[in-house]
Amino acid sequence: MQKFKTIKSIPAYLSIVNIDTDMIIPKQFLKTIKRTGLGKNLFYEMRYNEKGNPIEDFILNTKPFNKSKILIAGKNFGCGSSREHAPWALLDFGITCVISSSYADIFYNNCFKNGILPIILPDTKIKELSDYSKRKEEITVNLEEQKITYGNNETTFEIDQFKKKCLLEGLDDIALSLEKNPKISEFEKKLVANKPWILND
Repeated sequence: MQKFKTIKSIPAYLSIVNIDTDMIIPKQFLKTIKRTGLGKNLFYEMRYNEKGNPIEDFILNTKPFNKSKILIAGKNFGCGSSREHAPWALLDFGITCVISSSYADIFYNNCFKNGILPIILPDTKIKELSDYSKRKEEITVNLEEQKITYGNNETTFEIDQFKKKCLLEGLDDIALSLEKNPKISEFEKKLVANKPWILND
């Protein structure tokens, strides 16, 4: 997992509420276990028509939002079925930060495990930030300082400190387990020394 760095980007704003994981990445694209290649299918049914051609006025199909690293979304983002492909698709598209007033719990936690920062802000702040999207102006997200800077304004956000550490250091579940390798090896050596018959089991 890549270490999370300060992001400066024009945010893309999707005002839709209750965007579920099937809207983020439809079920027909869940056959793969690879984390790459899903970005082209992100929000597939909103981005493409029935012939598979891009819908020109969908925000992520238009410049500069097709290069956005920050997505501002309506409340209850990521609801519906649990599928890790949803954050995979966002990340593969290039989005590394989502800002919403609320999330589905499983999606929220999956974001951290895949290198995406999900920020929770009140609706008033969402409205302020969405104006910057409409004006195509950049905002900056600084995880280390837990703040978002937009124009001459800034706002702070709360985050679990362990999840923050994992993002900053690029630690997913596998990397966290590998950090414990020395203690695991030490335990195994002591176990074999104290109970050598285990080797014969």
